[in-house]
Amino acid sequence: MEKINKLDPWLVIPMAGMIVMGLMAVFSATNGSADTGLFLRQLVWAVAGVAVCAAIYYSDYRLFKDSAYIMYGAGIVLLLAVLVFGRKIAGQTSWVRFGMFSFQPSELTKMITIITLARFLSDDQTDIKNAVDFLKALGIALVPACLVLLQPDTGTALTCLSFIVPMIVLAGFDLYYILLAVVPVALMLSGFFNITILVTIAVVSMVMFVLLRKQLYLHQFLVIGGGLASGLLTWKFTASILKPHQIKRIQIFLDPSADPQGAGYNALQARIAIASGGFFGKGFLHGTQTQLRYIPAQWTDFIFCVIAEELGLLGSALLLMFYLALILRLVWMVGAIKNKFVELMLAGYASLLMTHVVINIGMTIGVMPVIGVPLPFISYGGSSLVANMMMVGLAMNFCKNRRNIGY
Repeated sequence: MEKINKLDPWLVIPMAGMIVMGLMAVFSATNGSADTGLFLRQLVWAVAGVAVCAAIYYSDYRLFKDSAYIMYGAGIVLLLAVLVFGRKIAGQTSWVRFGMFSFQPSELTKMITIITLARFLSDDQTDIKNAVDFLKALGIALVPACLVLLQPDTGTALTCLSFIVPMIVLAGFDLYYILLAVVPVALMLSGFFNITILVTIAVVSMVMFVLLRKQLYLHQFLVIGGGLASGLLTWKFTASILKPHQIKRIQIFLDPSADPQGAGYNALQARIAIASGGFFGKGFLHGTQTQLRYIPAQWTDFIFCVIAEELGLLGSALLLMFYLALILRLVWMVGAIKNKFVELMLAGYASLLMTHVVINIGMTIGVMPVIGVPLPFISYGGSSLVANMMMVGLAMNFCKNRRNIGY
């Protein structure tokens, strides 16, 4: 009973609330279709996730740090195996089949990579300001990301990179030097979109440089100027650099109405569903866009549309509050904890979780490009659900053992 009483409500309640909302959304999204069995599978995965979460909660918190490199090696082997034996779905070889269930190793490997990177960065022998150690840290994150990219799964590969910067900065690396390297690349890529985005990124980058160094330097102007020049070149020669279908995706992102029945269909239907929900929503199982199957991938990538249409702004706000509560609790633990490994691991997971939420919801409301990124705890997919519950279970474990690990 004592251990149960130590359950952190700021972790348990948001997670439980999101799982319930996710099960409701999957049930509604598949209701009356040939895919009704997906709800039962998701329910089984949720129960399995609870068991995994409980097992981790009652485990020795030091076990995960001690076995980090072993788990990482196993994760890499799984990613290699899926390239050879994996099941191809929607053009991606990302799943391994076990009976009636499919498992996506990349979802678990993301979490293992965070744990392993936290282990490496928290070692006393590691100096992140040393070039060799910095490259090792990048390698730990980039190897699984590259293997996922080979599947090919661009969305998951991008999320595999989302926690690198927060973790190495927290470990002591200067954010300023990361910006110096990233800004020119960001400016070059923004040229594929339009001049407004290019100039906006340049101005924001200069402001960040000044805030971090409190004054202007010549190299800052050279970095911004070089990035602007490369961005203007990509803008000028986009047709020569990109393939027609890639240009089409950018055009549709900027204006989905340019091809409402083709490439822009997904984004437009998502916006219609979200807008039609109003404040209170149309009611559970009464969403017209949802029940008439107008929303593509409505139980996976576009599941937020189901919640927004049937539960309205009120239900959407509740879901966002659950995410905010969970992320803020993780951030608070990062600031309050005195164990470097735990700090880094929680910071990495908080970054990954926030990236998933921003990209997934952003693409449904039209402010982010449409890429295959699930909504944590909500989208159909047992691998993602169990992996996220595993990380929350670790956070609960650290909270329970706070006196032993230093906060």
